[in-house]
Amino acid sequence: MSNEVTRQKKEVYPISENLRNYLKKYHRNVKLPISYAELLRFQGGLPIYDEEGNDTLWLQIFFPESEQEEINTGLKKIYSILHVDGNEDILPYLKVERIDFCSFGNTKPFRVKIRNIINDNYSYLYVKQADSSRAYGLELEDILSPNQINFLVQGDTLIEEHIPGIPGDVFMKNYLTECPQEEQAAIAKEFVKFNERCFIRLLGDMRSYNYVVVLTHDFDRIQYRFRAIDFDQQSYEGERNFYTPQFFKENYPLVKLAERNLPKDSIEQYKNEERALIAKRANSNYERLGRLLKCMKKDVLSSDDRIKNLKKELLEITGDVKFKKANNMGTILKSAIDFVTRNYENINPYIIK
Repeated sequence: MSNEVTRQKKEVYPISENLRNYLKKYHRNVKLPISYAELLRFQGGLPIYDEEGNDTLWLQIFFPESEQEEINTGLKKIYSILHVDGNEDILPYLKVERIDFCSFGNTKPFRVKIRNIINDNYSYLYVKQADSSRAYGLELEDILSPNQINFLVQGDTLIEEHIPGIPGDVFMKNYLTECPQEEQAAIAKEFVKFNERCFIRLLGDMRSYNYVVVLTHDFDRIQYRFRAIDFDQQSYEGERNFYTPQFFKENYPLVKLAERNLPKDSIEQYKNEERALIAKRANSNYERLGRLLKCMKKDVLSSDDRIKNLKKELLEITGDVKFKKANNMGTILKSAIDFVTRNYENINPYIIK
């Protein structure tokens, strides 16, 4: 196994006009009643601790009494835009239970807990600084992964729905060793597929706190799925290891799990399965993905030295000269997706050409 990759502070890239027009076409760019900057007017906050007394790096924040109602109304309207296309009939039944702020991370997000006062159900949404990397990452997740995701953008504000699941670090600490042997093999399989999915679509920094594990009860077993929840490092880093979760020390228990439970042939099989699924999704969303990558090729998403190093490493792995000709992250990603789809079509004997 290679040396563990190290974290670097990522630059925030503003959303370009091309990307904004793309988001508008697919109804991601909308009018919002409140902005990220307006939430920064909070007056103070209390630290939030987990069940074991550890600081979560989140603050429960408070606003001046004269502004609280306006803030709450705006956040409830955002909830309605995100979930029911702006139908305000539900507003009287919503209550903003809590607003939290996290100073850790690139986008310094606000987390909003909204409760339905009729049935006492609640959900979360996030208000973040708009960043091109995150917007591209979210859109690629919606197109190329098995998971749909909902987000909205206006100006310098990005709204993102909550992704439910058990945080990866919590899952490894509290659940992994308790799983039966047959489930451990299933978990290892899903980690291999998640690892491959992140690598192909160049989603970086998938440490254990940047993804969740989703458990679904089937009629005779529990199914597991790994879902990314942080998309800041989409197509940013210059080393391939940043795009493969297996190289982060936080994920070593899952790497060891795969080594214990999966023969090398099985690992290759699951990698091939994930490549085939990505190729199918890319082909099914050909027009939309093409428009997104066209925008991406015009945007600055990383530094020249990172671009140069990444395309060199991918050229060495694949032998595909398209990587050698790539001059930005959008072109590198398009080359990676083209490589996967082309190989899928070449080796699949059942495709009618």
